[in-house]
Amino acid sequence: MIKPHGSDVLKPLYVADEVQRKQLEQEAQNLPQVLLNSAAACNVVMLAAGYFTPLQGFMNATDSISVAESMHTSSGLFWPVPILNLVHDAPLIEPGSRIALKDPNVTGCPVIAIQKVEAVEELSQEQVKVIIENTYRTTDHEHPGVATFLSLGNVVISGPIQALNYSYFRDEFPNTFRTAVEIRNEIAEHGWQVVVGFQTRNPMHRAHEELCKMAQQDTGAEGILIHMLLGKLKPGDIPAPVRDDAIRKMVELYFPPNSVMITGYGFDMLYAGPREAVLHAVFRQNCGCTHFIIGRDHAGVGDYYGAFDAQTIFDEEIPPGTLDIQIFHADHTAYSKKLNKVVMMRDVPDHKKEDFVLLSGTKVRAMLAAGEELPKEFARPEVAKILMDYYQSL
Repeated sequence: MIKPHGSDVLKPLYVADEVQRKQLEQEAQNLPQVLLNSAAACNVVMLAAGYFTPLQGFMNATDSISVAESMHTSSGLFWPVPILNLVHDAPLIEPGSRIALKDPNVTGCPVIAIQKVEAVEELSQEQVKVIIENTYRTTDHEHPGVATFLSLGNVVISGPIQALNYSYFRDEFPNTFRTAVEIRNEIAEHGWQVVVGFQTRNPMHRAHEELCKMAQQDTGAEGILIHMLLGKLKPGDIPAPVRDDAIRKMVELYFPPNSVMITGYGFDMLYAGPREAVLHAVFRQNCGCTHFIIGRDHAGVGDYYGAFDAQTIFDEEIPPGTLDIQIFHADHTAYSKKLNKVVMMRDVPDHKKEDFVLLSGTKVRAMLAAGEELPKEFARPEVAKILMDYYQSL
């Protein structure tokens, strides 16, 4: 199986030993407590689950700026985005101390991890600008990722963590949330050697379904990992349980048995376009995927990124051999009226716009809310029914 990034083995930071975990939970009651923001809590989950192998915790200011500027830590590890525990102030937190990190996403804010504090540093406005500008390629406060980052504070608490749980993800998504360890184990149980990963924060329509099948055929993959984001999205996006139901119905009816793993991970969307696409590739390698689909405007939002910037970053900014996972470059896919099948637009240069079945997200939402059936060429009827029931319940 493909090796994890930067390590021969996965390095999940969840304390699996129950006795040790109970001791840490007891210790946490007497430690200084820091309430995390949602972004930092999700970083804990990703570290706990092994997705962020080989990181051992939260980055310091030097590494954060180095990663933002060069996609490498100061020690030379390739990493595409800073992984930070940002707070507004930490007057009583001293380097060398241990602190209990509280989860804002669970009622009662229980402790999610213990952190050994290596440094407490205040980022200057210029340093914040450097991180934002390089990570998001914009400093526009209207960009949802930039807006979130600016709201988190500018004090960096760095150091390794010991994670005590997976926040709300294990309880709320018991059939879908999986750690990188669990995904690797299941891939091994299937005996798959070549696995294509597909990232989604949306329901999957016909074009997405066929894209997965195209990638599987072109790479010779035995299996497909459909890996959905279960954390926070921007307003208007479809909730994870609805997406989960729709995707499961599609796979049940339209994919061969035992050819697809449907899983999810606990992270808040960054909307960082190219840099986030690279992060997605890194942790899919940690999951055991050999290939990863990068399509049009992957992890993008609005008009902040070019349609294929998330692909060209791999070609132009990442040296060969940096990652073991291979990128499947996908074009926009749509149903061709001329050929009566879903195609990649780049493969049919003779087509005009009117030769495709194309619907905007706005149009799709309006049709579903009005109880109008989506064209069967655009969405499987069983999937559309699940989405329609959701929109009509609003």
